[in-house]
Amino acid sequence: MDITVIDHPLAASRLTIMRDHRSDNAAFRAALADLGAMLIYEAARDLPVEHFDTETPVAIARGTRLENPPIIVPVIRAGLGMIDPALSMIPDAQVGFIGLARDETTHEPVPYLEALPEDLRGRAVFVVDPMLATGGSLLHAVRLLAERGATDITAVCMVSAQPGVDALAESGLPVRLVTATVDPGLNEDAYIVPGLGDAGDRLYGPRNIDL
Repeated sequence: MDITVIDHPLAASRLTIMRDHRSDNAAFRAALADLGAMLIYEAARDLPVEHFDTETPVAIARGTRLENPPIIVPVIRAGLGMIDPALSMIPDAQVGFIGLARDETTHEPVPYLEALPEDLRGRAVFVVDPMLATGGSLLHAVRLLAERGATDITAVCMVSAQPGVDALAESGLPVRLVTATVDPGLNEDAYIVPGLGDAGDRLYGPRNIDL
């Protein structure tokens, strides 16, 4: 499996803000938006392009655009925070959705939503999720995409744990990984260490709140 770890001072600075327990929801969202755009930028590096003539105020220049923009597939809930940065970089991308909850006892993914094109043959797919911990949720999502014929799948994750990276690599699925860091392990609750906590909670607040 091809793994790209973004080594850039601006990416590292945004990741640091996200890791900091003192960062509130607004600061976390802003840092995630910046880092998300950087990761999508790198993930799109080898996408096929087409060239055409474009007229400047002075002359004709060679223009470039994506030949076939990818489909962006966030893994809900935390993956929702990566849609806007992805679309800021690739505004003509289509968007699908996969909803997975985490069983806090088994740490296994529990599917509850699936909104994807039936046929993904010949389409590049970026599946976006801030965290790759055990790999359970991401593997479930990638399998759904592969079942629809996708053979060009890029997982874009901000923080990845080595056990999740290993699970993805050993799956045999057609996926590559773009990430900002690979952290060494997981704690007994299957949270990434050192990680940044629960990305969904830090984006949107706790799941169970009194309104």
